[in-house]
Amino acid sequence: MQPVLKASSIVKTFTEPAPFQVLKGIDFEVRRGEFLSIVGKSGCGKSTLLYILSTMDTAYEGRLEMNGSLLTGLSQNRLAQFRNAHLGFVFQFHYLLPEFSALHNVMLPALKLGRYSHSEVEERAMDKLRKVDMAEHALKNASRLSGGQQQRVAIARALINDPAIIMGDEPTGNLDKNNTQRVIGIFRELASEFGQTIIAVTHDPDFAESGDRIIEMTDGLITGERILQS
Repeated sequence: MQPVLKASSIVKTFTEPAPFQVLKGIDFEVRRGEFLSIVGKSGCGKSTLLYILSTMDTAYEGRLEMNGSLLTGLSQNRLAQFRNAHLGFVFQFHYLLPEFSALHNVMLPALKLGRYSHSEVEERAMDKLRKVDMAEHALKNASRLSGGQQQRVAIARALINDPAIIMGDEPTGNLDKNNTQRVIGIFRELASEFGQTIIAVTHDPDFAESGDRIIEMTDGLITGERILQS
C-alpha cells in the first residue's frame, strides 16, 4: 500500500544568528490509518519537522510526498489549497473564534474549501461534533465552552474536510488529566475505527503510548522507533 506520507532526506538549516542544521536528513513513512507520535527533548527538531510536514515551511532540502502528491517545490497558493483539502490541524491552543458558535467554528474550513453547499457543510459539521461528543453544545459560543470542550471542537474542525492526515502539535499540552484522556480516546477511535491518519508531536507520554508507533528524535535525527501493541 502506498504510504499517505513519505519524507525523504529532509534537511533544515537555520541561518541566523549563525548557520545551524536543525534537521540532519530525516527519512520515514506513515501508512494510512496510523496514529504516530513524534517525541524528543525540547530543541531536538520535532516541531521544526512538523512545520515542514504541514507544508508551512518550504525552505528545506529533501522531498515530501503526501496523499500521492509531490509537495516539494509547489507554490504557496498550491500548498494552501492542498492544506485546506488534505490536512487538519490540532494545536496546544484551540484557536477557535470566541464570538462564533462551536458549529460555525467547525464549518469554517469547509466553507472556505467550497466543495459543499452551506446546508451540507452544516450537516457535516454536526456529524463531526457528534464524533467528539459535542453536538449538544453546537450553538454555544466558543467563549462559553471549557478548555477541554474547546479542544474537542478544534478536533471536529480538523475533521470537517475529511483530511488525509490530522497533524497535532502538543494537542493535550494545555489540558488537565481528565480532558487529556478524553482527547486521547477520540484520537484512538479516529485511527482505529475510522482509519484516520494522525501525526502528532508530543511531550505527553500517555498520549504517545496510546498510538500505533513512536518516533524518537535527538539532535535533528530519528534515533529510535517503537511499534506499540494494540
